[in-house]
Amino acid sequence: MKFKSHNYIQRSLLGMVSFFKEAIFAEEFAFKPGLLQKIEPRIKAALILSLILASIFIKTTPLLLVLYLFCLLLAALSRISLIFFLKRTWVFMPIFALIIALPLFFTGRIQEGVLFVVRVLTSLSFAVLLGLTTPHTLLLKTMRSFGIPQMFVMTLGMCYRYIFLFAEIIENTYLAIKSRVGGAIHYKHGQHIATWKIASLWQKSLQLNKDIYDAMLSRGYTGEPKVLDE
Repeated sequence: MKFKSHNYIQRSLLGMVSFFKEAIFAEEFAFKPGLLQKIEPRIKAALILSLILASIFIKTTPLLLVLYLFCLLLAALSRISLIFFLKRTWVFMPIFALIIALPLFFTGRIQEGVLFVVRVLTSLSFAVLLGLTTPHTLLLKTMRSFGIPQMFVMTLGMCYRYIFLFAEIIENTYLAIKSRVGGAIHYKHGQHIATWKIASLWQKSLQLNKDIYDAMLSRGYTGEPKVLDE
């Protein structure tokens, strides 16, 4: 039973990593000839931001649902699979918002709870839509053009790349361990392996951070990154 439970946890972890990678790095939609992909990134970001603000200040559920349906229409016109889009917008934050709103449902304030969940869902859907229809490099440059501090934008861009790299390392590590020890190992041995890999990943991230910064300095970095196109 312990072996089966441990293997189930391992498969779940690997599935979560794969899902996380697919959810964040599905940039093929940003290069499709859809409606939002054709709009200049700064204009598109301003429009999406205005829609997010509208979803925050709307105080009736029917109007929020209309705005949410409009978001789904934009996703469809942008040639984004609705199944893919719904999976990316329903899995994490809306479910978390539903858990937060549970006390409202149990105290009879059902309308307020529904309004809160729909508001979170609508706002998140527009934010995801912006990310899916805009390459992350252009999105970061758009943030910079809106006056967001360069250090914040640069840190966000590096974190984006680090997440992909570390997700790949975790996946490869799991496959390497499985290929050497087989499908079933004792849970205590598995705990030792997991602890060792966490420490190793932490040390690797620190060393990678230093190496990247040294490489940036050697190439003339002075605090403001230079891009090929404005």
